[in-house]
Amino acid sequence: MDIAALVTWVITALGGFYMLGTWLSHGGARGGGSHLPVPVIFGHFALAAIGLVVWIIYVVADTEALAWTAFILLVPVALLGFVMLTRWIPVHRAQITAPAGAGAGQGVPAERHFPVAVVLAHGLFAVVTVVLVLLSALSVGGS
Repeated sequence: MDIAALVTWVITALGGFYMLGTWLSHGGARGGGSHLPVPVIFGHFALAAIGLVVWIIYVVADTEALAWTAFILLVPVALLGFVMLTRWIPVHRAQITAPAGAGAGQGVPAERHFPVAVVLAHGLFAVVTVVLVLLSALSVGGS
């Protein structure tokens, strides 16, 4: 289960990297029209990356305290992710209801460029990761 959690975490991270790159390349960090606060984005990223490193060390060292540390790090990561999702949904809905050609210019939120499939996959793999990490920390199903 430890390795399964590692795999899902890496897949989740890849989706996150893609969205972060998309957000940055469309001016998200410069503020502007983005509905995603810079500290939330980078806090989510930093805590998730630190947690992943802790999890990798846990997989190698098999120390229970590291499993719980990784899980505890995932709690604010998940909360920040949920905050970003709730702020992204109206942006996505506005894109769907906007007339053709609208928003093509300045002021388009950077997160409008996130593919729905990537957002959904990232969220799904994140939930699976949290569950697997918790089960591993609880020693359910063995290593």
